[in-house]
Amino acid sequence: MKNEKFRNPEAILDVQDKPTFPQWLLLSVQHLFTMFGSTVLVPLLIGMNPSIALFSSGVGTLVYILCTRAKIPAYLGSSFAFIMTMQALMKSEGYPAVGQGAIAAGLVYVIVSLIIGKFGSQWVDKVLPPVVVGPIVIVIGLSLATTAANDAMFNNNHYDLKYFGVAIFTLVATIIFNMFLRGFSSMIPVLLGIIVGYIFAVFMGIVDLSGVAAAKWFSLPAFDVMFVNYDFKWYPGAIIGMAPIAFVTMTEHMGHVMVLNKLTKRNFFKNPGLHRTLLGDGLSSVIAGFVGGPPTTSYGENIGVLAMTKIHSVWVLAGAAFFAILFSFCGKIAALIQSIPTPVIGGISFLLFGMIAANGLRILVDNKINFEAKRNLIITAVILVVGIGGTYLKLGNFQLTSIALSTIFGIVLNLILPKKAASEAEHEKKIRMDI
Repeated sequence: MKNEKFRNPEAILDVQDKPTFPQWLLLSVQHLFTMFGSTVLVPLLIGMNPSIALFSSGVGTLVYILCTRAKIPAYLGSSFAFIMTMQALMKSEGYPAVGQGAIAAGLVYVIVSLIIGKFGSQWVDKVLPPVVVGPIVIVIGLSLATTAANDAMFNNNHYDLKYFGVAIFTLVATIIFNMFLRGFSSMIPVLLGIIVGYIFAVFMGIVDLSGVAAAKWFSLPAFDVMFVNYDFKWYPGAIIGMAPIAFVTMTEHMGHVMVLNKLTKRNFFKNPGLHRTLLGDGLSSVIAGFVGGPPTTSYGENIGVLAMTKIHSVWVLAGAAFFAILFSFCGKIAALIQSIPTPVIGGISFLLFGMIAANGLRILVDNKINFEAKRNLIITAVILVVGIGGTYLKLGNFQLTSIALSTIFGIVLNLILPKKAASEAEHEKKIRMDI
């Protein structure tokens, strides 16, 4: 385990480094803008008030940071894994059922974290070696590629050349900012890219500011969804439907921790420990369920920002969480951020999601994975095609996402395949006999 005084030489601001106030403000807002679209999209898709999702994501992130002893730079936003189940529950039972399901899913995390805290996580290195981790990280990045492309190209499910132009403009601007700016401005290429892309989108006439004009400056998040005119009762169908999905999102959670391990040159599975990361994630979902928000999970978008900017400070992520809570009470600011058109987000996402995938490739290169070995070739091939292809397993309301399914395939193949194929062993034996 690395010494607490260890500092990643590749980071501009390492995990414990505290930025100056003006830097802190802009760096945190950059992360806020990056996660905002996805975090508010989930409640919009299931018919919830976005402000409560923004509030619960901010509170959940701060809880996560506390549980992990401020050692892991991660942001927790609304989870997409539960959308289908939540949509069905909202139509049949309303939010109280969704809230109980979110709490149940979070408690699954808490229980697993207690078990790991008791018996240890030594198994992680055995079941998740570099030949499995690298392709999984690639899948985490590339499985989001379709989302980025759709955001960049489609206007209400119709291809729009104007949208695509805005996305490419935003992408090119962000690349230029990332490559050629110096000093502090080089640390906020994503924020600058979003601002420039937004201005260009206004010029192109695809920004709708009507929501900003209609929004109030101060408005409470929709806490009343759980507590007003609500007679408590159990929703066993919601609990049974959502709790098992937690085991799926756990694999994605561990995948994100793997990426963060690589970026920060640390081993968060050991320090502060996998049990603490799972505990923080679980408590975040429990809190979200109580206040009226959807379950939460760590966000690949924000990990992409960490990779691009080399700003790994946990203070910056805490600042983003603070602003998320603050903006959930300010209707006009939340509406302004929500008015960022999808092609701007899509253009940024081309780079952010690609950065995640590139880090998976780097894991394979740094660990000198030998792809002449059939075992390594098979494990990598199956993980990549199952994960990037969008393969999923659906049993009733229970669904294994492509990331979770590819992770399971990779782990199982790593555990059951012999170190060498029969033909390879025979070939080596023949060489030794010839010698």
